[in-house]
Amino acid sequence: MSRENEYGAGQIQVLEGLEAVRKRPAMYIGSTDARGLHHLVYEVVDNSIDEALAGYCDDIDVAVHEDGSVSVTDNGRGIPVDTHEQYDRPAVEVIMTVLHAGGKFDNKSYQVSGGLHGVGVSVVNALSQSLKVEIKRDGAVWEHEFDHGEPVADAFERVRDLEPDEDTGTTIQFWPDEDIFETTEFDFSTLENRLRELAFLNSGVQISLRDEVGDEESSFRFEGGIREFVGYLNETKTLLHEDVIYYDDEAQGIEVEVAMQATEELQGSIHAFANNINTREGGTHLTGFKTALTRVVNDYAKTNDLLDDLDSLKGEDVREGLTAVISIKHPDPQFEGQTKTKLGNSEVRGIVESVTHEQLGTYFEENPGTAQSIIMKAVEAAKARKAAKKAEELTRRKSALESTALPGKLADCQSRDPEESELVIVEGDSAGGSAKQGRNRRFQAILPLKGKILNVEKHRLDRVLENNEVRSLITAIGAGVGEEFDIEEARYHRIILMTDADVDGAHIRTLLLTLLYRHMRPLLEAGYVYAAKPPLYRVRYRGETYDAMTEEERDRIIEEKCNGNPTQVQRFKGLGEMNPDQLWDTTMDPENRVLKQISIEDAAAADRMFNILMGDAVEPRKQFIKEHSDDAEWVDI
Repeated sequence: MSRENEYGAGQIQVLEGLEAVRKRPAMYIGSTDARGLHHLVYEVVDNSIDEALAGYCDDIDVAVHEDGSVSVTDNGRGIPVDTHEQYDRPAVEVIMTVLHAGGKFDNKSYQVSGGLHGVGVSVVNALSQSLKVEIKRDGAVWEHEFDHGEPVADAFERVRDLEPDEDTGTTIQFWPDEDIFETTEFDFSTLENRLRELAFLNSGVQISLRDEVGDEESSFRFEGGIREFVGYLNETKTLLHEDVIYYDDEAQGIEVEVAMQATEELQGSIHAFANNINTREGGTHLTGFKTALTRVVNDYAKTNDLLDDLDSLKGEDVREGLTAVISIKHPDPQFEGQTKTKLGNSEVRGIVESVTHEQLGTYFEENPGTAQSIIMKAVEAAKARKAAKKAEELTRRKSALESTALPGKLADCQSRDPEESELVIVEGDSAGGSAKQGRNRRFQAILPLKGKILNVEKHRLDRVLENNEVRSLITAIGAGVGEEFDIEEARYHRIILMTDADVDGAHIRTLLLTLLYRHMRPLLEAGYVYAAKPPLYRVRYRGETYDAMTEEERDRIIEEKCNGNPTQVQRFKGLGEMNPDQLWDTTMDPENRVLKQISIEDAAAADRMFNILMGDAVEPRKQFIKEHSDDAEWVDI
């Protein structure tokens, strides 16, 4: 046996301290791309929010600095600086360098906390090339410094006395490690969305964000809490009732807070949080709310004879057009994994269900006008659902949709392995023909779509399914649609939207993304959806070929590569104008193409954005275009 294949005690590695985090960062922050990078900021901010939940902090300041660092400052109690008996080191040093070290395990320092694993800030330290901490407490200002997770010798010191008018608190400044992260550039809007969300969830806490690089800043403070959150989400929607329904209660030490408002829209928007963590996959708190909501609405409707010949309303009928935020605070939440995307505490379901049944039932009795408006909308939805039963059956497993042969226009790939297969959705038959000829048949399937699909933001699913192009797309993906969607049945793990680099192409791409977000969202959540970025120009010079995405890039290539005298400059007006070889070289070849992965890290922000772009209200869309027209990168006007 060769020694290369030997397996014994000598091959067993033990990763000490923070070495495990640096070796496998994705285990702790999900990924090393932009999402993981921003997760570092959230981990530090969550510590400050925990101080706010404990009643010791009401001001948090986040700053992105020109040197690539981020600092988070709060006016809480300050990280402890006294000596930890077990480790014989300052407590701040233990917190920064030892996994699962923190003050959130005994429910004494913190009754409620999001960071229950005790790895948050130590992981940030481990994944930073440098980290500095300044602590104001015990009448003094203390400083400490870390290099790639390790404490710098003699860096912990008492700097000065605390001034009489100075607040206590903590400032953590860190520089992400460029050797670990794919990018170290922070996005202002990504941070802004999360900090705004935290301000909504923690009424009365001031959260500020400054970006010294982009010269942008925002500040949030919402005394109305999640009531204002619902109002914010509904700013672009037509309301069924003006008041936001709100109730809160506590049982078994668990705080339950709910705000909701019904709209005339077809799409519902329900967001659930546990200890400020956005539980995107739901959990027991969301299940309890949905169950009680359906029961309360049905009970009221039957008692007041409002069902109009219907036997009962289904949950999907009741939730159509409803915007709701459910927030619970639990002293010992059980999340699925460190990413905390689903709440698992079994007792929470019954508590939320009971609170909602009692409080919402009382609200309906005291506000019959609002209750009737909500029920009339649900009855309308139920009638549409029953009338469209035949079309809706096409969405179910073992249904006509599943058994239907693949669309004739689909040029499928040879591979049957979803992980290596990709579906390229192409705008127009002309580009589709070039794509079919130029593709790699082994793993690339091509589906050309004719014209613009239906705007699903304005139509119920039964109407959407009458659109042939939509049905072709659903059938090709193979995982169903709507409530029956099963991502395990998806035939491709890369779905690429390939449209022209013009206004029409951008519109078609947005229509497709709206369909995927509203009715096949798990594809986006799994990271399966991409947008292809075709070049606008091709420059030739002395046998060499260069592609340019923008006019600026074209001019730079002409100046730097062609000495200002190119042999040819070709303008691609559309994908259909490219021959198969050009389309392969520029947009389809995995070695050369530029793909943008579409993600929805913040579901609430995504929901609001789709409503602005594709909903009925015109004024918010006009305002958005005015504010962001200069930022458009892919639109050639």
